[in-house]
Amino acid sequence: MYNNIKFEKNEGLATVTINRPKAMNALNEDVLNELLIVFHSIAKDDDVKAVIVTGEGKAFVAGADIAQMSKLSALEGRKMMSLGHEVMNYIENIEKPVIAAVNGFALGGGCELSLACDIRIASTKAKFGQPEVGLGIIPGFGGTQRLARLVGKGMAKYLIMTAEIIGADEAYRIGLVEKLVEPEELIDTAVKTARTIMSKAPIAVGTAITAINKGFDLGMAEASAFEIETFTTAFGSDDKSEGMDAFLNKRKAEFKNR
Repeated sequence: MYNNIKFEKNEGLATVTINRPKAMNALNEDVLNELLIVFHSIAKDDDVKAVIVTGEGKAFVAGADIAQMSKLSALEGRKMMSLGHEVMNYIENIEKPVIAAVNGFALGGGCELSLACDIRIASTKAKFGQPEVGLGIIPGFGGTQRLARLVGKGMAKYLIMTAEIIGADEAYRIGLVEKLVEPEELIDTAVKTARTIMSKAPIAVGTAITAINKGFDLGMAEASAFEIETFTTAFGSDDKSEGMDAFLNKRKAEFKNR
């Protein structure tokens, strides 16, 4: 079904692997379209409770496909960037936790893909960067916006304007990565993290993602009002009744709703 990605599902946990190792998993239009298709499918699949995104081989995603991009006109480039934004926005706003397991190079579009995920877990061998200005362009899949929101405006400007490639330790220090592990522990750690989240109330997890994402760019008063609305959604669910009953009766909660 997919030519550029691998999709696996195991007991409610989906794994999406970018699978172009000869091209360092570079993102071209075909990969972007397949990512959009697979995440639309994941959103509709009630059996999937969480997602891990990673790369095949030595790279997570080493960037957008420059060989393809170099041939595009400005209008064609705009169309590709619009597709990239559609993909990243969809991944960011899906009401299921998405964890980036960054195994190697996460450059350009690869860094932007990791930014669109809810949580980033990186191998100590991972490398991050936005090298676009060295190619005469700027990040075009949301990098100028998400990077600044994650690490701060000054650090984002530094990384984008210098095109510096940073190691996993520095990425962790500046808050670009939430967890840092040895390479052999990467997938197991991502799976363990996903399973931990999956053990919680799925409606609560989904509404928390929405509350954080949509409230982040609002003023505090508007964001607080939005939190009340999303809280009410979770509070009115069967999961709330199950979770609180389990707590009061000192038993493990059995959540069922999506």
